[in-house]
Amino acid sequence: MPIYEFRCAKCKTTFDKLVRGEITPQNPVICPSCGSKRTRRLVSRVSAYRGGASGGGGDCAPSG
Repeated sequence: MPIYEFRCAKCKTTFDKLVRGEITPQNPVICPSCGSKRTRRLVSRVSAYRGGASGGGGDCAPSG
């Protein structure tokens, strides 16, 4: 079950929600601050790894 980030259109609160099942008009995500059903899922931030000298080990397998 994924955790998504949402923003409320009414009070502008941003919150995380563990989503169980499908988000539909019959099963909306409700804002925990104001109770509004006018919420929108945000695009999640992604972290990227750039290899380099200080980037740690580059291999998944143990050495030795």
